[in-house]
Amino acid sequence: MSIPQFLVHSPKDNVGVVVVEGLKAGTEMLGVVTENDTTLKLTAKHDIPIGHKVALKPLKAGDTIVKYGEDIGKMVGDAGEGDHVHVHNLKTKRW
Repeated sequence: MSIPQFLVHSPKDNVGVVVVEGLKAGTEMLGVVTENDTTLKLTAKHDIPIGHKVALKPLKAGDTIVKYGEDIGKMVGDAGEGDHVHVHNLKTKRW
């Protein structure tokens, strides 16, 4: 298997976490769901920094974001599959 560019912790998650430096828009990304070792493929729509989230499916403002199988916040803007998800379009419960 190739080295994944993003990880998803739970099959319930709707975002993954980028785990490589310098991920560029247009990159065909391989992702791994750590709970069950399944793989996903997405195309990055934007440059996404390491540690930031990527949308696994289209997300609308008001949608609940699930990471680690847990509700971590709500979208405040829309994001398509492969889009960067961060403070510009997500309000986390933590902050």
